[in-house]
Amino acid sequence: MSLQSLALIENWPVPTAAAGVVRADGTVLGTHGPADHRFPLASVTKPLAAYAALVAYEEGAVELDEPAGPPGATVRHLLAHTSGLAFDEHRTMSAPGERRLYSNAGFEQLGDHIAKATDIPFAEYLRQAVLEPLGMTSTSLEGSPAKDGVSTVADLLRFAAELQAPRLLDPRTVAEAMTVQYPGTKGVLPGYGHQNPNDWGLGFEIRGAKSPHWTGSSSSPRTFGHFGQSGTFLWTDPDARVAAVALADRAFGPWAIEAWPVLTDAVLTEVRG
Repeated sequence: MSLQSLALIENWPVPTAAAGVVRADGTVLGTHGPADHRFPLASVTKPLAAYAALVAYEEGAVELDEPAGPPGATVRHLLAHTSGLAFDEHRTMSAPGERRLYSNAGFEQLGDHIAKATDIPFAEYLRQAVLEPLGMTSTSLEGSPAKDGVSTVADLLRFAAELQAPRLLDPRTVAEAMTVQYPGTKGVLPGYGHQNPNDWGLGFEIRGAKSPHWTGSSSSPRTFGHFGQSGTFLWTDPDARVAAVALADRAFGPWAIEAWPVLTDAVLTEVRG
């Protein structure tokens, strides 16, 4: 089966784009564009890093509520962007749990914390814990766990299938990751402004009632995922029972704000139809 809706990426004002859709059982419903082309992920790196952190939690290397990051913060705070750390600086802006301060620095401190706990460099831990078991041979972390992943649509569809039907983690752990942490917390969704509440799980953004948003008008509130400033996104819609990945090589901007929801709604319409 090939999804006609994915051909919409042909209209994107980008040099290169690829996209794909996968069901929970791993059935790829369709891809369009070079599915094996390696793209910088930017912040779509974060869900991969978060998944590795959850493996470390299940292995007993870390606890979600143990101290990590700035004083008073925990692994859970770092994953949920409520540690109080600034966006790109290792300085504290607020007390843990008070505000949803989206933070690259928080994910870098999370990576350091797991590396110390496991005695394995975080990029290598991610490879052993997540990438290798899922057969994601074209994916690597080449720097910050917040933003320096490189991957392909083919690889990320394997990860998106795992999110829907976990094999590496207990489904209860994944359910927790997709559950709003610190409900009612407001904050800024990068590129989309203030959101109240700004719902987030453990490393995954949760759509909730956010408006405007990078997913579609027909996406369910339970939809979770992430987008990246390099023109990349991954979402999973548990109600529609599908996940989608789109990667491009043009920085996020007005083009993406316009194009992404159109693609998402077209995919959901075609899948449901």
